[in-house]
Amino acid sequence: MTTDPAPSAETGAIPDVVAPEAVLERAKGVIMALTGSTADAAHAELLRRARGAGRTLLDECWITLSGASTGRPPLGGDPATRRTAAVPAPASPADRGSSPAAWGSAPAPAEDVNAAVLRRVGRALVDVDGPAELAACLREHLADSVGPDAVVVFSALPDGGLELTGHAGLEGDLAALWRGSPPAPGSPVAEVFESRAPYWLESDDAGPSTASGSSRASGSTKASRSSKTSRSASSKAAGAPKASRSARSSARPQGSADPVGPWGSGAWLPVGTGTRPAAVLGVLRHGGEPLPARTRELLRSVARLCSGTLGSFDARPQPFEGVSLPTVHAVLAALPEAALALVPLRSGSGQVEDYRIEAASPAVVGLTGRTGQDLVGVRLLESFPALADEHIWQGLLHTLATDEPYEGEPMAYPSGNSDAGELPTFSVRARRLGDGLMLTWSRYEIAERQEQRLSDVQRLGNLGWTNWNLLTEEVNWSPQVFRIFDRPPAEGPVPYHDLPDQVMAEDRPALTRAVRSLASDGRAFDVPFRIRTAHGVRHLRAVAEAVTDTHGTPVEAHGFVQDLTAQRSAELALVESERMMLTQHGMLRAERSLASRLQQALLPLPHEPVRPGGLRVDVAYLPAQSGIQVGGDWFSAIELPDGDALCVVGDVAGHGIDAVATMAQLRFTAKGMVITGSSLTGALARLNALLLHTGEPRATATMVLARYNPSERKLVWAQAGHPPPLLLRDGEARFLKRPVGMLLGAVENPPFQEAETVLEPGDRILLYTDGLIERPSEGIDAGLQRLAAAATGHDEQPGSASLGPLLAEMLEGERRDDVCVLDIRVMPEKDLEH
Repeated sequence: MTTDPAPSAETGAIPDVVAPEAVLERAKGVIMALTGSTADAAHAELLRRARGAGRTLLDECWITLSGASTGRPPLGGDPATRRTAAVPAPASPADRGSSPAAWGSAPAPAEDVNAAVLRRVGRALVDVDGPAELAACLREHLADSVGPDAVVVFSALPDGGLELTGHAGLEGDLAALWRGSPPAPGSPVAEVFESRAPYWLESDDAGPSTASGSSRASGSTKASRSSKTSRSASSKAAGAPKASRSARSSARPQGSADPVGPWGSGAWLPVGTGTRPAAVLGVLRHGGEPLPARTRELLRSVARLCSGTLGSFDARPQPFEGVSLPTVHAVLAALPEAALALVPLRSGSGQVEDYRIEAASPAVVGLTGRTGQDLVGVRLLESFPALADEHIWQGLLHTLATDEPYEGEPMAYPSGNSDAGELPTFSVRARRLGDGLMLTWSRYEIAERQEQRLSDVQRLGNLGWTNWNLLTEEVNWSPQVFRIFDRPPAEGPVPYHDLPDQVMAEDRPALTRAVRSLASDGRAFDVPFRIRTAHGVRHLRAVAEAVTDTHGTPVEAHGFVQDLTAQRSAELALVESERMMLTQHGMLRAERSLASRLQQALLPLPHEPVRPGGLRVDVAYLPAQSGIQVGGDWFSAIELPDGDALCVVGDVAGHGIDAVATMAQLRFTAKGMVITGSSLTGALARLNALLLHTGEPRATATMVLARYNPSERKLVWAQAGHPPPLLLRDGEARFLKRPVGMLLGAVENPPFQEAETVLEPGDRILLYTDGLIERPSEGIDAGLQRLAAAATGHDEQPGSASLGPLLAEMLEGERRDDVCVLDIRVMPEKDLEH
């Protein structure tokens, strides 16, 4: 890249500092544009003029450029020579055939209507210094004759690729996208570069575009939809190969052609004088009107005129728009801290994959040991892989997209010269620089790291340090102490003697004694106290110790203050919770005691088997072992006035006083209804209505009622949502089929039915509540099967002798519910007297 020229005092003057090669190339470009000659012919013309006037070749180039810049013939020589210099004569056919012409060119008349435009462009190109300035210059000076909305320059790279190096009129996002992605194979830019022929855009053609979401820098165009004749003619006029451009476009790879972009017309033209183009120039318009032949010829001439100018530039693009790369290098070379100038490298989809290092300060040391300028051209993640950390990477992307500065948290990172004992700690910062980033980081030294750690300890522990000079009464607080006391730092710290005045009255005496003892006797203290702030009461802890002189007199005290509000609040909440639990536990125990006494009064357990109506009934009642409340299980086994036996087992949902009260209500009501003549189903219907219309909250219960007629040995029974009775006969067990019946207290007017079973002497019937068969780990059917098996195994001995082992086997582990069982046996007639 050439050095930035110093501005001249005279507008349009030629820069003072320009490389000789650049002067020669620009002078050749002026002659080529005005005569249509080849680069070699233009060079020969300059030599001929220099020899004829007795000047050096470089002086002749300056004279030619001076004439183009001022619009006047060059100084010296006769008028004919001046006329020749002002408007060079066309090259001869022999000259044009001696070397490759500027591609797509055709000889132009010496005096053409486009000559004035070319002269203005030629004068302006003398002052440009880079592809970006060239694009802006062409857009300005072609505004009246062509009207371009954008001018784009893709320069050839040493590896044969193309890269956007200059533009004017492109939106920032589109320019950044093209700069980060190479032209796609088969796109107009790539075709022009390969074929060395212009590509003319018409109404349905397009230049580079992102309309489809593709991020290829060239954004390939569609072939013109005009007739083959017009396309073929335009191709021949441009010096294109014989095959039509439409045919070539249809042969492109499908994945490389983008849809129509924002450009309705324009041109892509090759620029250069060597064996391959030095660049591809795009002159693009939003309007769809095709370019006339005269405008096309003008653009060809402009491309030839730019050949020498572009040949004098560095092919590498300007990485930071608005900032010259030499300036960036010079600034970073003088920086004492580590800094990198980065350019994003984008994938085919436009996403940033990495960054290329364009400049580096001497303090930068990569992971591989490279330093300073040795890192230029290297990918960022190759030398600094830790920067791929998600937080840092997203921060860099955010800065690149929004221009907002980024500052990361301190991070440990190995460097080429770091000690093995401890990894150095760095803090990464990023700022936007043109289309790239300026990345800097600072290393925390040992003292800084210790200070940072101390700050972290104070923050995490919610404590801060204090220092008190007992001789000067000077007091220092760390920032955290000010936050703990909710005190503005501008008001300064509170002296130790005044510290007790800041605390609540109840805690003031203890803290006063501790401070006085510390100042007079050097006695350390550890005192809790409370203060009142705008955010409420805070529980604090102050710890301090004294430093004495050689005589043992305290001269200084230091310590810390810690905010224990969160811990203390948790402790107080725990104590309050424990107190409430103890209170509730006591209340529950009192309720259980009351319910237990009430239950014993309402449901006394018989100490001997009862014998109603020719039956022997053994009763077992076991309260739940988990919980402290009494359940609502109950039973009845009585002889009715007509000599029949009535056996009832019920289970009220819930526990406590309410369950016991409902149990008593159902027990006595059921017996009374059956005694007064109600049928079993009638009694269940009335009990259901009783539960529905009395008591809040509404209670529910299950129940089984069985009436045994000893003369007929017939058992009539009904149930309301209760487990079925178990019949044991001749060593076999079976459950009686349940008649229809629904849970009491659930719905209005549920149906109830009765069932009959004829019993034989020695038969055994078990009525029970669900606590006997339920286990958390199994279903109700499994519990019933366990009961049948256990009852069959313990059927040898009558009465309680077999009921005890049965209960022991069924109730292994902790009982979660009350259990009530009636073991009913049909006695032989010979045993009824006993």
